[in-house]
Amino acid sequence: MREQMEFVQNFPCFSIMLCMFAGIISSALKGKAAKLVNTAVLCINILMSAAVLLFAASSGEFYVYVMGKFPAPWGNELRVGVLEAGMALFFCVIMLLSLMGGKHKLAQEVEAGKHGLYYILTDLMLSSLLALIYTNDLFTAYVFVEINTISACGLIMIRQNGRTIEAAVRYMIMSLLGSGLFLIGLCMLYDMTGHLLMSNIRQEVADIYAASSAGGSFHVPLLVTIALISVGLAIKSALFPFHAWLPDAYGYSTVSSAAILSSLVSKGYIFLLFKIIYRVIGFDAFRSSKIIDVLFVFGLMGMVFGSLSAIKENDVRRMIAFSSIAQIGYIYMGIGLGTQVGMVASVFHVLSHAATKSLLFIAAIGLTDVSGGSRQLIELTGSGYRNKIAGATFLVGALSMVGVPMFSGFISKLLFAQAAVQNDVKMLPTLIVLGISTVLNAIYFMKTAIRIYTPVEDTGYPTVTWRQNKTYAAALVCFMALNVVLGIFSQPIVDLIGLGLDMFA
Repeated sequence: MREQMEFVQNFPCFSIMLCMFAGIISSALKGKAAKLVNTAVLCINILMSAAVLLFAASSGEFYVYVMGKFPAPWGNELRVGVLEAGMALFFCVIMLLSLMGGKHKLAQEVEAGKHGLYYILTDLMLSSLLALIYTNDLFTAYVFVEINTISACGLIMIRQNGRTIEAAVRYMIMSLLGSGLFLIGLCMLYDMTGHLLMSNIRQEVADIYAASSAGGSFHVPLLVTIALISVGLAIKSALFPFHAWLPDAYGYSTVSSAAILSSLVSKGYIFLLFKIIYRVIGFDAFRSSKIIDVLFVFGLMGMVFGSLSAIKENDVRRMIAFSSIAQIGYIYMGIGLGTQVGMVASVFHVLSHAATKSLLFIAAIGLTDVSGGSRQLIELTGSGYRNKIAGATFLVGALSMVGVPMFSGFISKLLFAQAAVQNDVKMLPTLIVLGISTVLNAIYFMKTAIRIYTPVEDTGYPTVTWRQNKTYAAALVCFMALNVVLGIFSQPIVDLIGLGLDMFA
């Protein structure tokens, strides 16, 4: 690590604090002013995150930012490397595009007096995501996990109808269960190690693991701790079978909320799990705990059952939501393989799924708007002709989810297949389920794509061009370009992910 701090190294701290202060300031502003503040904060954070990524990539090493220059255990730390900076940049871009894509629907979905509150919640959501990415302190991570939970719950129920309130309650119950298990695991970890900073815990856990391997007394407590933390974060990220809250939460919230929740919120918890695996427990200790096998099985089940549920859906937004369960299963399946290549594949799929699922939710609202507001697949017949930009981008998202070359989803599945080949025991079930899931994905996504491009006689529904809503069209084009970039220029991204995981270790 570099001893002399450069100014760019302050940017991760600035990013988190900027979002929090934006939320506080927006509480005194009206909706339009709060939106301008939110947009400005996102743009500034994108620039700062890009600068940090360039700095970390050029230096080839991580650095630790000590908050207030107070050392552990009194102070707090941020730890920044290539993977953290890249994920922060990606999350900021996805949130900006999601808000741009759903901006035109906000007036219909949210009461005018609550527009300011909506942007306060998004500011707090972004601050919590950035904190989960950068923090080197487990208790700070827990605090921002709760901020994330409250913000997400508010984004779900701000639409104020029966389905969203019910969805928010179910989300809160399941999320608090996950938070509780995570907190219990954190307390046990603190009891065993006496530390909250990840780097300090890692040293103590290494000693405990070595002693446990030699017959020490901490084998069972360490195993229980790993299980509690893993299951807690799995619940919060909607891993099968803890997914019951997800379809309604994504299916009935506002358009921008659905895009943000599906692409970012669950991924923030998964990224925290990546950090804990490498920087708290240690990859070897986590793999030998056998918890990794449980995550592997649940991941495989999620890949199949999530897709089967999506096939049965006639509501396009709930279909996309059920698809998220399958995609989260992919990520945990990659973790469960227990190899470095599997972890790289999982991290890449976090990026791929975030870019694609936001695109699908944003594109779907354009198709329903030209279908009388109906979300039923039968009513979407020919909607790709009535809103060409939404139809084209939905098709791109569908092809990516299926795994067609040139799109990000193909690279994800290729990486998972390569990772499976390196694990003799888990190779066969992984490849079989990967093939089954791909076929199931093709069934419901291609069915929808064919439906929206099936010619139909004049229905009386309006035709919309990109000129009528340029911001919406620009968001969709950017999402589509991001997906293609991830698919065509994947190797440099995969190399950066590998470098970032090496920095974790």
